Amino acid sequence: MGRRDTAPELAVRKALTARGLRYRLHRRDLPGTPDIVFVAARVAVFVDGCFWHGCPDHGALPRVNREWWRSKLAENCRRDNEKDKALAKTGWLSVHVWEHEDPATAAAAVHDLILRRLRSRASADSPPPVP
Repeated sequence: MGRRDTAPELAVRKALTARGLRYRLHRRDLPGTPDIVFVAARVAVFVDGCFWHGCPDHGALPRVNREWWRSKLAENCRRDNEKDKALAKTGWLSVHVWEHEDPATAAAAVHDLILRRLRSRASADSPPPVP
């Protein structure tokens, strides 16, 4: 909820940096202000907290004021979907990493995705072969 530089986010950033990736942080000009942004590949990474974003494995409703929390957390998920759609409309891909995921595994998946996106964009930009 608007928090930056959380421990899970820092761990993912450290793992991405260890793979030689360079990125931008918290781009306010993009929908949802992504945590980590790869401009050339047009990939926006969000490191989501299990509680606040409704993790199917670890998200749980508090026992007190359950209906209010149910509504609040559902609204967070709805907002996540809206920002993903807004990013997709402008050619960006949203990637969500759960706070409980292993940072090295998440970084490997993001790294592979970025390489695929960059290759795809490069082949789309290259001129057709001359016969």
